[in-house]
Amino acid sequence: MSDAAQPTAAEVRAAAEAVKTALDRHLAAVERRSGEDDPAVYEAFNELAVAAETYDELLYDRYDEVTPFEIPAAEEALPPYTGPEEPSALSVLIRRDYAVVEPQRLLAHAQRIEAADDDIADTPGTSGTVHGALGLLFGEYEPDEIASRHKEFGLEEGDSTLWVTASDEPAEPGEWLEAPFEEAEPAQVVCRFDVSAVFDEDPDDVDDLDDLEGIDDLEDGPAPDTGR
Repeated sequence: MSDAAQPTAAEVRAAAEAVKTALDRHLAAVERRSGEDDPAVYEAFNELAVAAETYDELLYDRYDEVTPFEIPAAEEALPPYTGPEEPSALSVLIRRDYAVVEPQRLLAHAQRIEAADDDIADTPGTSGTVHGALGLLFGEYEPDEIASRHKEFGLEEGDSTLWVTASDEPAEPGEWLEAPFEEAEPAQVVCRFDVSAVFDEDPDDVDDLDDLEGIDDLEDGPAPDTGR
């Protein structure tokens, strides 16, 4: 970046002050929270994320320095809500990701579904492939039931997101089916809830102790202090 394009020291200082203000607002919202999903806390979190990201970028551009913290999904912060104050319709958009970790368990369950349904049994072989088994599974059970029983079906949960959007009128039948999330207006999202493994990452966690230097010294010595 050229010197002319660099932020000024005053701009960096102002961004730092904005982070301090956002921290105070976030703490105040948490202290006053009315429940687990208090929208005021969610809004304060997003404001803090945006302020922190702005400060981080300006600090790096001006001083080639970074902050020691990161707030997940700051770039995904919602804009201020501008939808109807008294919406007459709402849409709930849900995406859940799964990994097929036990294909044989999935196939066995699909075979039981196939055997119990005469219409499916007339076209044998549907349950013999993973994609066919998934079709049977999601045709037999509601998505919420699959979410609560995913381990039973050989699945492992991945990321998930839920958006609630408000509108004045219900959508026309069929108009958003091809791309449901693309039709969502960010400024009309009343609330959004994300679940991801990235929120649970702990840099102090060690998956493989063999990667630790001096592991032999730990075998006979005292238990390490984890700080917990």
